[in-house]
Amino acid sequence: MTAPHVLTETDGDVWRITLDRPDTGNALTPQLAAEFAGALAARPEQTRAVLILANGPRFCVGGDVHSFAGAEDPGAHVGRLAHDWHEAVRRVLSCPVPVVAGVQGAVAGAAIGLMGACDLVVCGRTTKIRPAYGALGFSPDGGTSWALARALGAPRALDLVLTNKALTAAEAHLTGLVARLVEDEELRDVAVATAHALAAGPVRAMVRTRALLRRAATRSFEEQLDEEARLIAESAADPEGREGVRAFVEKRQPDFRNAR
Repeated sequence: MTAPHVLTETDGDVWRITLDRPDTGNALTPQLAAEFAGALAARPEQTRAVLILANGPRFCVGGDVHSFAGAEDPGAHVGRLAHDWHEAVRRVLSCPVPVVAGVQGAVAGAAIGLMGACDLVVCGRTTKIRPAYGALGFSPDGGTSWALARALGAPRALDLVLTNKALTAAEAHLTGLVARLVEDEELRDVAVATAHALAAGPVRAMVRTRALLRRAATRSFEEQLDEEARLIAESAADPEGREGVRAFVEKRQPDFRNAR
């Protein structure tokens, strides 16, 4: 049997998903896409955050170009991989708990779209982020165009993609493509700690907050106000909200884990 391309484990409140093709830079294959989507679907109900990591010096270099070269019908092969990977990215976007990623070394191609779908990205200081599609004569996939346009704006995103430039980790942090910038040797520990910190919080309120922020750019101010009013009322009625208010009044730390 083929060795798994994705590893999973429960780490307390956190469901950890690790890309495990380090010898290829965790290049995307149909198997990896299917296993990654399956790992998200298999998240144990009691876990309260997802942490995405990758083994080896590079987080993910995008699609496995060697498989493209060997495909009898490259268009069909790449199209199927894009479709499969898009299903995985959709699962990240719709995950019912916060999603954290820790990225290191190199992030390229469709892996940029994965970063954009996560709620919080911790990035090693020497990481380089390169779309890389232009070098292959490809257009973007995986949500990469969406993530870059949202973070950089269309003019800078076009400059990056059309000229096949790379972003440094510092540039990615400055533009908001990644949330936190840390020393390389601290990356895994900080990503793990961040996931656990989110897992201890009001995760249902976090998911509502995610929805507000992601849709803010496409709503009018009036529409956003209406949605904020609806969701804060929903949060106040939620056991999390009730626990948060009680803890504030009682001058203690809230126990969101046990708020049911």
